[in-house]
Amino acid sequence: MEYGILGIIILILDIYAVVQVISSSASGGSKILWILGILIFPVLGFIVWAFAGPRGGRAAI
Repeated sequence: MEYGILGIIILILDIYAVVQVISSSASGGSKILWILGILIFPVLGFIVWAFAGPRGGRAAI
């Protein structure tokens, strides 16, 4: 049961990350690569995106 809840949490976080990538100002190719990375490696892809991914509508500092 615990793994099911963890899986749902990861799914929600990945959906959030994909939506943020789509709404970002990054180029089309960059968006595709980020989305593929998040979908192929759900946990690692989300963690990398959280630290280095494109930000939705904001300029990177």
